Amino acid sequence: MNPERTRKLLEQIRGGEVSVDEAMDRLRNLPFEDLQFAKIDHHRAMRKGYPEAVYCEGKAPDHILEIARAVVSARENLLLTRVPAALAPEITALAPGHASHHERARCVTFVFDPPAPVARHVAVVSAGTSDMPVAEEAAVTAEFMGSPVRRVYDAGVAGIHRLFEHAGALHEAGAIVVAAGMEGALASVVGGMVSAPVIAVPTSVGYGASFGGLAALLGMLNTCAPGVAVVNIDNGFGAGYFAAAVNRRTQTAE
Repeated sequence: MNPERTRKLLEQIRGGEVSVDEAMDRLRNLPFEDLQFAKIDHHRAMRKGYPEAVYCEGKAPDHILEIARAVVSARENLLLTRVPAALAPEITALAPGHASHHERARCVTFVFDPPAPVARHVAVVSAGTSDMPVAEEAAVTAEFMGSPVRRVYDAGVAGIHRLFEHAGALHEAGAIVVAAGMEGALASVVGGMVSAPVIAVPTSVGYGASFGGLAALLGMLNTCAPGVAVVNIDNGFGAGYFAAAVNRRTQTAE
């Protein structure tokens, strides 16, 4: 339950439109619902300002479905990441008019109450096409949280002129996500170009000595460009979430 719906419920109680018993029934599963194998955080939007997100990789298919059903039945927005492709149709069938399967990002979103939009966009940049799944996870996350997204893909340092063509989109962004594997140099380049915060996400893309993204991670952590923060390897969700949160907070402050 988000703050707007909670306020509306309280006003309905005050106006006599909703009885105390009915209100208690709606609030019964706050702050969480115990499914035994999982505890559903129905209080996330009230506490954090953004709805529940569920990491699906490693979870049993029936558990994923039960978790999604519990959130969707309460008509709460939901982001599912790392969704098995074969399970996506069954998940989206829980609320067809409100569900979207983002195949490249491996995400499913349910939106019942669209988030308040912000004017400034988040830019999501990928070094190569192989980095796109992680970049798309970041982009879908930021969009789910109400930030418009400008995508700049396949613009790595091996052909840096491809990045400069999009300098306007980078300078106008409220926050920037950079997804890069190999040596992860693109984050430093972007960080040296712009005033907006840069969230670097190393990807597990690269030949043997990249060590599954470790080389990119260390390169990003060692950047000399100020204003660059780094999330974990392949953590597109974390990068997109942080970028959207920064984007909204900075615009609220303005």
